[in-house]
This record gives sequence, structure tokens and C-alpha cells, in this order.
Amino acid sequence: MIHVCSLAKIEETVARTGADRMLSLLSVGTDVTRPPSIARENHLHLVMHDIAVAQDGMTMPGEEHVRNLLDFARRWDRAKPMVVHCYAGISRSTASAYIIAAALAPKRDEAELARTLRALSPSATPNPRLIAVADALLDRNGRMIEAIQSIGRGADAFEGTPFALKIDS
Repeated sequence: MIHVCSLAKIEETVARTGADRMLSLLSVGTDVTRPPSIARENHLHLVMHDIAVAQDGMTMPGEEHVRNLLDFARRWDRAKPMVVHCYAGISRSTASAYIIAAALAPKRDEAELARTLRALSPSATPNPRLIAVADALLDRNGRMIEAIQSIGRGADAFEGTPFALKIDS
């Protein structure tokens, strides 16, 4: 199970779910405190801005970020949940949860997975750059991109409501 939340909800989400892995997707200079129950080797902190096109002075999500995310997910034994978070729990984290589910359940339909994501999180607005890079790396031939575009932008929110995404449908 993947639990998605904002930076502000990490402690609460880890405690409530018993997660032993955590993926942090934050901009340069945004600090994250790893909960004591998450071992250092079970925490991946990726530094990137929540952008879809290159902008001066900002780190765009790229292939190295997505490869690291996929390697981290594939090393997960799934015995306990994983927490995936970004600053607001709306864009980078929802994209990453979608990517992890698609990678670990390769036969799962991309459109069904996107609709499930939308049902679980009305505010989810997965970062399109992360999705596009993952689509290429996972050889999905545009299906992930199309599926995420089909659910559209999520409802406006300052912070997403935490939710859980099952890997297998």
C-alpha cells in the first residue's frame, strides 16, 4: 500500500500506517525530518521543483529522478506500507504514487489506475513531467500521459487530503 500525504502530515501518516519506507519529493531548501521509525536506507529524498517545463534557477524533474524513484520502489518488499509525500501532497507525490503502482503492477490498466487516483484524491494533479518521463522509461507508449490528462486538473486545494493507493487493482 502506498500512502500519499503532504510534508505537514508525514509524522501522523507514518504513525497511523506503520510504514517503514518513505519517498520525499521536495524543492531545494525544503527540509524534511525522517521519522525515527523509517531507517535511513528506507528513505529516498529527491530534490526537484514542481514544474513541467524548464525554468531558470529551478530543478525540473528528470530521468535520473524517475530512475531513482523506480529503483527505490523495486527494492521495496511491500511487507509494510510506503509513504510518498511532497510539499502539498498534490502533484509530485500523486505522480510518484501513480508511477510506482504502474511499475509494480505492469499489467494494470493506466486509465483505470488514473481514475482510481482521482477517486481517492479529488485534488490530485500529478506532475506531467514526472508522468512523461516514467511513461518513456516504462515503455507505456503514451498511455500513462493520456490517462493522467484524461482525469484533468484536480480540485483547488492548499494541501491534499492523505489517501492510500493499492498497488494491484
